[in-house]
Amino acid sequence: MTKSRIESIDLLKGLVMVIMALDHIRDYFHYSAFFFDPGDPTQSTLPIFFTRFITHFCAPTFSFLAGVSAFLLGQRKSRTELSGFLLKRGAWLILIEMTIVNFGWYFDIYFRSPGLLVIWCLGISMIVLAAVIHLPRKAILVVSLIIIAGHNLLDNIHFNGSVLWSILHEFAFFKITEGVEFAVIYPLIPWIAVMSLGYYFGAFYVQTIEAEKRKRLFNIIGVSALIAFAILRYTNLYGDPMPYKDYGSIDKNLISFFNPSKYPSSLEYLLMTLGAAFIFLANTEKLKGRVVSFFSTFGRVPFFYYILHLYFIHLLACIVAEYTGFGWKTLILEDWVTESPNLKGYGFPLWVVYVVWVFVILALYPICKKFDVYKQNHRDKWWLSYL
Repeated sequence: MTKSRIESIDLLKGLVMVIMALDHIRDYFHYSAFFFDPGDPTQSTLPIFFTRFITHFCAPTFSFLAGVSAFLLGQRKSRTELSGFLLKRGAWLILIEMTIVNFGWYFDIYFRSPGLLVIWCLGISMIVLAAVIHLPRKAILVVSLIIIAGHNLLDNIHFNGSVLWSILHEFAFFKITEGVEFAVIYPLIPWIAVMSLGYYFGAFYVQTIEAEKRKRLFNIIGVSALIAFAILRYTNLYGDPMPYKDYGSIDKNLISFFNPSKYPSSLEYLLMTLGAAFIFLANTEKLKGRVVSFFSTFGRVPFFYYILHLYFIHLLACIVAEYTGFGWKTLILEDWVTESPNLKGYGFPLWVVYVVWVFVILALYPICKKFDVYKQNHRDKWWLSYL
């Protein structure tokens, strides 16, 4: 592996991690977030919507790159060793999701709103991948594409009250006891296929594959995916339970067009996001410089950064709530932050969200940089692979 190839992957990882923070800061600091969905064409504006839209690329890109990274790790391990690592890593992520991550979102010691979010999704996808890697490579590709392209056929199948079906394919909330609600935000399908697809394409980063061949192939795949997205989205033929709707207004139409379903992620959503990821990977291998190094730092310590940014953002929100008359205790949440009735009227204009975003990223960079250096200098410490 050449340095440039690794940096192109780390660059994209880091970029999506930084962008992800923007969406989380919007949840905790934007005034309008407590009144309407940024993807609602009837209420949102283009600046608000595209602040949300740009973060759509984070989860699928990171899941795909996790699969790529798993393949590259497998070049230094036996298949059995890789399976064992993926099983342990996946189980660890699920444990962290249900404890440290859930607490970070709510600061609620009673855990009244536990949920299966993106870290759970990555964890369970790794556990599934531990078995999938034993299949022939072509079979991995075929199965991954069938799940991604065909899972919207399940959209009209519902089993009311079924936690198992929700975990498999349906966004849902379940009441456990009085005052405790369990949420399934990221169902397994199609996310497990996104990671396995990344594992398949990890093979294109071995030294026997020429960079120009990889660039040409990735560009073709990326452009084709975006064209397919545009056709399916405009015609509403297939691929999304939330069809595009003509509102008779350019602003509203753009919001509707570029807002395919994320929970669960539709075919159109994945064509749009992964298509862009392929194009980015195809054309960034030769990029170098301070900006690349800045974003790549976050990409080399993504899990560490994720936990850090979550707690930092929430703590900042507590401080701001205290000094704006709402009280820090309003940020001890029983429900998702934007669903909290006590926070109606709290928050700031969108430009403040961007200022806070820049502040958070610049504040966390030195810490992430130090941890990155520590990881690079202590590769012998096995536990660092779990952070």
